[in-house]
Amino acid sequence: MFIDIANIYVKAGKGGDGAVSFHRERCVTSGGPDGGDGGKGGDVILKVDNNLSTLINFKYKKRFIAQDGRPGGKKRCFGKSGENIIIKVPRGTLVKNAETGKVIVDMTNKDEFVIAKGGSGGWGNRHFATPEKQAPRFSKPGLDGQELNLSLELKLLADVGLVGFPNVGKSTFVSVVSEAKPKIANYHFTTLVPVLGVVKLYDESSFVIADIPGLIEGASDGVGLGHEFLRHIDRCRLILHVVDVSGLEGRDPIEDFKKINLELKKFNQDLSQRPQIVVANKCDIAESSNINRFKNYIKNLGYEIFEISAVSNKGVKELINFVSKKLSELPPIREYEPEEEILEEIEVKNNKEFEITKEIVKDEVVYIVKATWLFNILKSVNLEDNESLYYFQKVIKTSGIESQLQKMGINDGDTVKIFNLEFEYIK
Repeated sequence: MFIDIANIYVKAGKGGDGAVSFHRERCVTSGGPDGGDGGKGGDVILKVDNNLSTLINFKYKKRFIAQDGRPGGKKRCFGKSGENIIIKVPRGTLVKNAETGKVIVDMTNKDEFVIAKGGSGGWGNRHFATPEKQAPRFSKPGLDGQELNLSLELKLLADVGLVGFPNVGKSTFVSVVSEAKPKIANYHFTTLVPVLGVVKLYDESSFVIADIPGLIEGASDGVGLGHEFLRHIDRCRLILHVVDVSGLEGRDPIEDFKKINLELKKFNQDLSQRPQIVVANKCDIAESSNINRFKNYIKNLGYEIFEISAVSNKGVKELINFVSKKLSELPPIREYEPEEEILEEIEVKNNKEFEITKEIVKDEVVYIVKATWLFNILKSVNLEDNESLYYFQKVIKTSGIESQLQKMGINDGDTVKIFNLEFEYIK
């Protein structure tokens, strides 16, 4: 089963909590704090597996959660880090944030990528000892790991993409020039999934060709099979537009050419400007007047055109040699640039931005402090422990929040609200 789109949920591990512990030893009356730090949470890592060709592994398994870090221990013992979780994807997988639609990473030239970072472990109470506060009875909790809803989109890595109406001979052409063995039959939509073939030349060079299932008019709007696989032409450096010039099915090759190019343009404006070679197939059973009419039309548009018969192999060698020469002049396969970065965990030392608003609630003045980084600080505070509260007050002072409150005219007894907690301000 060929599956080229999947949505998954990933969550990195939470960091382990720091420990609250005091050194205990015979004949030592005040050993001091020795709580160890928590271990780091496990990462979620994307890894390319060149043996995979579809996203079928994500048809049933859609949640990937890494292991949490272990809490710190006594005697300054560090907690064990959580194990990473590795997600294998085919090369060429485009990874987007499912909520914003922005590209995070293109797994084309990367072998591994950390898509969700595990949270850092919390500090043990030994880090909070000062000459004034020598026995802190609090520690920091571990930070949460990153979590994301991801959209995976496989775009085949092919140098050349074959496009054209159903039953124009694309599959036959691929079977002749490569070792690929697509299903071939004399009816429309024989090819139901994209087929990749490697074309090897006499000078030992090679290139990859992709047979995209037949397009029809309206494919870019979801008609037929083509709309499901148009994305696979995105990376192709060169397009071979195969047209049936025999007229056996009563179609006009010029109209067919126009319709397919219109679908490519509607799907992606860039595709209409991609280098394109026109292949007039089934010329061995076509009337010369039909061929000449079509050739003149194509040449007037400035395209290169080759007359071939995929069944009898007529003109195929000349076409392949020209394609190889053309590819040597073109830039490498397209790689998408990241549009969205994975955010780093928020630490107070790196981010002290905040916003304070003043409101009147039931005749009382309330100052509302908004600071995202304070959330992790508050989680580490034990409101029933004086030393823990002292640490929190120190953070409020050193971050500039207290001085800003004073500039705004805060008085004793006014309320300060941080998230869901309310404090009475006392100078």
